[in-house]
Amino acid sequence: MSSKKLQVLEVKIDKLIHGGQGIGTLKSGKKALIWGALPNETVTFKVTKKRSDYVEGVIESIIDASKNRIKAKDPEYLSTSPWQVLDYAYENEQKLKILTETFNRAGVDYEKVIDWTALKVPFNYRNKMEYSFFGDEKGLHLALFSRGSHHKQIIDGSSIARAEINESAKKVCDVLNSKNVRASDLKSIILRCNSNGEVVVALFTKDSSFPKFKELENIVKGLVVVYSNPRSSASVRTEDLYSYGDISLSEEILGISLKYDVFSFFQVNIEIFTSVLSDIKNEVSGKKLIDLYAGVGSIGLILGKATAVIESDKNNINWAKVNAIGTKTKVIHSTSELALDYITNKDILAVDPPRAGLHKDLVSRILEVKPPKVVYLSCNPSTQARDLNLLQKEYKVQKIIGYNFFPRTPHIESLAIMIRI
Repeated sequence: MSSKKLQVLEVKIDKLIHGGQGIGTLKSGKKALIWGALPNETVTFKVTKKRSDYVEGVIESIIDASKNRIKAKDPEYLSTSPWQVLDYAYENEQKLKILTETFNRAGVDYEKVIDWTALKVPFNYRNKMEYSFFGDEKGLHLALFSRGSHHKQIIDGSSIARAEINESAKKVCDVLNSKNVRASDLKSIILRCNSNGEVVVALFTKDSSFPKFKELENIVKGLVVVYSNPRSSASVRTEDLYSYGDISLSEEILGISLKYDVFSFFQVNIEIFTSVLSDIKNEVSGKKLIDLYAGVGSIGLILGKATAVIESDKNNINWAKVNAIGTKTKVIHSTSELALDYITNKDILAVDPPRAGLHKDLVSRILEVKPPKVVYLSCNPSTQARDLNLLQKEYKVQKIIGYNFFPRTPHIESLAIMIRI
C-alpha cells in the first residue's frame, strides 16, 4: 500500500459474506466490503480498493458495536484470523448460515439439513504456518502482511498456531539475528508440527549463496534452507541449499500412520480432519474407493479402502508411495483430467480438490460412468456447490456436513455425499 492518506468512509453492515468481510451499502449506492466489521454495526473504514460498483476496506473505528463482538486475542488478527472479533458461537452460526445460503443459491437440492462440526477451543490448532520477515534498526523480526496492503507488520506469532510452531519460529529468528541476516535476503519461513510436538522448517531465501549456520542444526527436528527465485513473489522451491536433521513428520489418525514433509499437502487441523474421516468411513460401508486429489493419501490410505490414490504434485506422490507400502493400493502420479480411466461404476469416488473445484472433464466423466457414490470434500463451498449442481443430473445429494476447519477465520470446509439416482 502506498504511504498516501487513505479515504475514510462510514457504513452500516448488513451481513457477513463468504469471503469474510462485512457488507453494507454506501449513500452512493455502492457496496462496501469491510474487513473487521460485523452485522448491524456502523463503522468507519479505510478504503483499500475501488471498483465501479463496490469498494473494499479495513475497519477504522466502530460507531455502534455488535453485541456479538469480542476483543481479539492478537493485535494483528486481521492478517491471519480476521474473525477473532466474533463470539465463537456466533462465528459457527454465521458459517453455517453462509454455507446453507451458498448451496441454496446454486440450486443444490440436498436431502438432509446441513450438519455442522466445530472445535470446542478455537485457538492453537494449526499445525502449519507461514511467516514473513521485517527488518529495522532493532534487527530482524517475524512479520505478516497487513490485510488489504503490501505493508508488513511485526508479530510475535499467531494464537491460531500450535505453541511449538511459534516457539520454533522465534528460535530461528533469534539465530538469524545473531548472524546479522538482513530481511531483504529472506522470503519466508514455513513451519509444520505433528501431534507429538515435533517441528520441521523450511527457510526460504533470495540469496543462492546463503551461508550455512551451525546454530540452526538442533533447533527443530529438521530444517531445510531453500533458495527461492527472487522474481517470484511466492515461496517457490527453486533449489534446496542445505538441511539439518529430518524434515519429515508422521501423524497417526484412526490408527493409521502417514508420513509427509514440510513441503507436503497435509491437513492443518488434525482433530477436525479426524471427524471428517470418521464421517466418510460411515459412508464407505466396506466398499472400495478411488481417491482423487489424494495428497499423501490421507483419505484413501487411512480408511484402508482405496484401490488407487491419484495425485498431481510430485512431492506428495512420493510420500503417498511410502505410505502405500504394504497395501494393495495403486499410487498414480497424474492430474485428475488425465486419470479418468481409473473411475469406474463399481468403486466409490472420493475427491478433495483445490479451491477451483473439479476439472470440467472430471465432472463429465463422473456423469458418464456413474460411480455408485461420490464423496466430495471441499475447501471452497462455492465451487463445490457449482459442481454438485452439475452432478445432480445423475446424483442425489444425500448429506452435507460443514466443518469449522479454521476457527477465527472465514474459511469453511464441507463434505457432500452423493448417491447415484
